[in-house]
Amino acid sequence: MTKKQEALTDAHKFRFWRQQLEINGIKLNDVQEQYVRRRHNGEVLFALLTIDADTPEGDKIPPVVFLKGHAVSVLVVLVDKDTREKFVVLVRQRRVCDGSQTYEHPAGMVDVDDEPAEVGAREVGEEIGLEVTPEELTKLNNRLWFPSTGSSDEAMHYFFVEKEMVRAEIMSFHHKNMGVASEFERITTVVATLPEAHKLVNNINGLLIHFLYLKTVGDFETMRLL
Repeated sequence: MTKKQEALTDAHKFRFWRQQLEINGIKLNDVQEQYVRRRHNGEVLFALLTIDADTPEGDKIPPVVFLKGHAVSVLVVLVDKDTREKFVVLVRQRRVCDGSQTYEHPAGMVDVDDEPAEVGAREVGEEIGLEVTPEELTKLNNRLWFPSTGSSDEAMHYFFVEKEMVRAEIMSFHHKNMGVASEFERITTVVATLPEAHKLVNNINGLLIHFLYLKTVGDFETMRLL
């Protein structure tokens, strides 16, 4: 049976985005769908839109919007029980930004009925194979932050989790194949120290989460190494 496709204007992420525009005084005159990607159940996943909108000052907002909604990113820190040395677990995969192998932290999109911490815990389990609960995650930003304010509504929730393990258990997360073949994923995990990870990561979310974590835990010695 064919699943009913959700109309763009009924999608939670569209309604939330439009509401925020209105709260901030933007008059949305027209929205044109250029491309809409939906999930298997018909829900809107993301959309490329062109718009006509006026600011309170009488200007026009730039007319292209990539509608994506909210997402989470989780810094996973594994602490050696004996030496107290810290390691982070990254996921490596090719990305469309430049086609290269990129190194990222577990991350995922927040759907309509999801709590961000629940999404974060689920993504950590799916992408690196570490079971954590939402309660174990610590939030790093107390309000929504936008990585690309000029072209997208994407808003980020940043978390971290620390787990103590013996060194052998930590290294068991290195070079695990976590991709889902049916979804054409080729994902490999990588264990590194935080300074090493900082050299590997090239996306703003990943770089920012390092500084947020180190500031939160008061590790300014490591921060100087980044």
